[in-house]
Amino acid sequence: MSEPVTLRREGAIAHLRFNRPGQLNAVNVPTARAFLACCQEIAATPDIRAVVLGGEGDAFGVGGDLNELGGADAAAAVPGLIGPVHEAAKLMGALDVPFIARLHGVVAGGSLSLAMSCDLAIAAEGTKFNLAYVNIGATCDGSATWSLPRVAGLRNAMAIALLGETFDAAEAFRYGMVNKVVPLAELDANVDTVAQRLAAGPTLAIGRMKRLMRASLQNDLPTQLDLEQAEFVANARTEDFKGAVAAFLKKQKPVFSGR
Repeated sequence: MSEPVTLRREGAIAHLRFNRPGQLNAVNVPTARAFLACCQEIAATPDIRAVVLGGEGDAFGVGGDLNELGGADAAAAVPGLIGPVHEAAKLMGALDVPFIARLHGVVAGGSLSLAMSCDLAIAAEGTKFNLAYVNIGATCDGSATWSLPRVAGLRNAMAIALLGETFDAAEAFRYGMVNKVVPLAELDANVDTVAQRLAAGPTLAIGRMKRLMRASLQNDLPTQLDLEQAEFVANARTEDFKGAVAAFLKKQKPVFSGR
């Protein structure tokens, strides 16, 4: 029996894939647990410097597996399904390593929530998006209510959540939900280019930048300025910063080690 989530290394890049193609990568309890375990493994592996999150088969993912919630007491089943996913989403935001969503086919429900938890997203032309929760009388999970207003704006997030309509990759780009839309045949090459660039970058500075950006919309300006100064001071102690400044002064290209 194949693993519901796979993790493979390609140098400093980790490829994290949902692996239930026959179910369009619907997330059941074993998948949720496996996803969290993979994120924990990434957290424990300091030489991973970029992560690509994707799905096998014809879809990135259709969200939660409704077979898990179709019993007489769905509320009792929710923590076992959503809990591991939420712990994984917390790790995705907290880690220095950047996450890139590789989107194709269908991106719906909780899978769309996880795609929005990534730091960057690239979608194939023809990809269909639908937050979908309202269509089954559910509220959002997986960080959708945190991520979507930040990337798409409150009005757009309201429309996406409350109307439950399907939209394409071009509209997702207009909403700001994806950074780039490319032909399906060019998806892997485009994602790999971005992943390699990030994996060769100053990982600690990237992590601090991620956290500063995420904090900015809930802080006032004085608080954010204080955080920026504190993070700059901390980052100035890293090998990457010292080496890059020295290289700049010598008119050389810096080489980052992630330390």
